[in-house]
Amino acid sequence: MYSMIEHLVTGTADLIAAFLFMYGLKRMSSPVSAPSGIRVAGIGMLVAILASFLNAFTVNAAARPHLWVNLGLAVIALVLGASAAWFKGRTVAMTEMPQMVAIYNGLGGGAAGAIAAVELFGNKTHGTTQLVVTLLGGLIGAVSLSGSVIAWAKLDTILKKPLRFRGQRFLNAFVFLASIAVAGYMIFAAHAGGATLLPMASIIWIFFGLTLLFGILMTLPIGGADMPVVISIYNAATGLAVGLDGFVIQEPALMIAGMVVGAAGTLLTLLMARAMNRSVSNVLFSNFGEVSKKKQGKIKGAEKPVEASDAGIFMRYAKSVIVIPGYGLAVAQAQEKLYEFVKLLQAAGVDVKFAIHPVAGRMPGQMDVLLAEAGVPYDLIFQLDDINDDFATTDVALVIGANDVVNPAADTDKSSPIYGMPILNANKAKKCYCVKRGQGKGYSGIANELFYEDNTYMVYGDAQAMLVKMIEAVRGLSAAAA
Repeated sequence: MYSMIEHLVTGTADLIAAFLFMYGLKRMSSPVSAPSGIRVAGIGMLVAILASFLNAFTVNAAARPHLWVNLGLAVIALVLGASAAWFKGRTVAMTEMPQMVAIYNGLGGGAAGAIAAVELFGNKTHGTTQLVVTLLGGLIGAVSLSGSVIAWAKLDTILKKPLRFRGQRFLNAFVFLASIAVAGYMIFAAHAGGATLLPMASIIWIFFGLTLLFGILMTLPIGGADMPVVISIYNAATGLAVGLDGFVIQEPALMIAGMVVGAAGTLLTLLMARAMNRSVSNVLFSNFGEVSKKKQGKIKGAEKPVEASDAGIFMRYAKSVIVIPGYGLAVAQAQEKLYEFVKLLQAAGVDVKFAIHPVAGRMPGQMDVLLAEAGVPYDLIFQLDDINDDFATTDVALVIGANDVVNPAADTDKSSPIYGMPILNANKAKKCYCVKRGQGKGYSGIANELFYEDNTYMVYGDAQAMLVKMIEAVRGLSAAAA
């Protein structure tokens, strides 16, 4: 009777946790409700953790001698993990947010792989279906772990250049097929009564070694400009691995949460790939940066530098301005100065809007979070499809740290690797000011034709320092008028 009550309570807790996960994710779809959505999902995670601890007391008699040891280890892991995450979450800079997302996602994949490993090493699987699902969850989780670590290293500039060499794709294919072959051998051995050429533990180690290696090899050649899509892919993979592991250990909360995250990550990946006019396979298996350097020709014209104060004064007397933020804004941590400048323009009667490209920054939604952190109202922020037609009637487009997402080559140069990618039409504004640290190329290595257009002027320097000069110039006008 007591055991039935325990199972009923844990089952109910799992369903409550799953509902809170889904409801929290739904609320995260809007910037207005996202903070509460995060809190709801966090409560769901707390419920799931408490249910897991309660479920530990339903173990069979043979496992009970280890119960308190295992619970103690679990508590220690929770305290260490929660403390580290709380500290890092409160101290991380906005420019380091993509790295943190990548590494935390990798840890989720690693946790899924660890669950599969426990099942395999403990010989807990029963039946072909469960064994196949366990191996699949282990494969996806391990690939997500090692691939996410490489993505983190690229975003953190520990690995500064893509690693590419002749025959790389054949090596990747060989490693992947070898991991599948080892998994197939394990399934065959299970049907044959467990007899294997090597100890089963050694075969499991080989399997996870190959899958971890494949994740590394698959991510090494991918260029930094594709990292937002790569992070999204591994996020979807982690969700799928967690869902599969939930099936193996019969944990409804894991199954539901994993499938929801996997589905959401897959949809986000497809949307971002479409925003770049590329397929997911093209992101994963093509040398994007290498191709771009070979194909791009010389651009006609010259860049025209202007002083930040002159640009600020011109925008003060404009009727309308559209601001396009990019990663350079995040690097300079200039979002608050930008909004301060925008408020000065608004006080002078200028209509100001913000335009966000789906793949701006180093991770999905980074620019939206950046502007929200500075207090920019949500009704001033517009996505590409909602604002692109407005550029033709706008006096000024102010580009801060963005590059590829405003490059007209995507519309005009069929030889360009980004040809066909939807861009923000900054070049169609009457005048365009681009704030940029130097004359180098963007993250993808492609020169930006916008910088050479007749109506474009370059403001060279750190974004925060340049915005300070613009603010001072506009305030100087107000002081002179007074």
